Amino acid sequence: MAQPQGPKIQLINTAEYRENYANSVQIRVNLWDFFLMFGRVNQTAADAVTIHNFQGVYVSPQQAKALLNLLQQNVQQYEAAFGEIVLEPTAGKSLVQ
Repeated sequence: MAQPQGPKIQLINTAEYRENYANSVQIRVNLWDFFLMFGRVNQTAADAVTIHNFQGVYVSPQQAKALLNLLQQNVQQYEAAFGEIVLEPTAGKSLVQ
């Protein structure tokens, strides 16, 4: 028996589409949605950190859970290929180099 074909998906970038780098993600949650705020951390001294937020995105709880699953799967594949991702900086080292 043949498997039913899913819909053909076409990805189209709008005129407003931009790509950017974020090393900060903040999350707010309420009953209806998750809000992800993306930014860049700028540490100019050991005791001075500034986060420049540049994009906020609302997603439904269902999309948040789907994103969680996709990120988990991709992080596992990344670590299998390149080694464990360490979250804690080395003791005694600042983020400033």
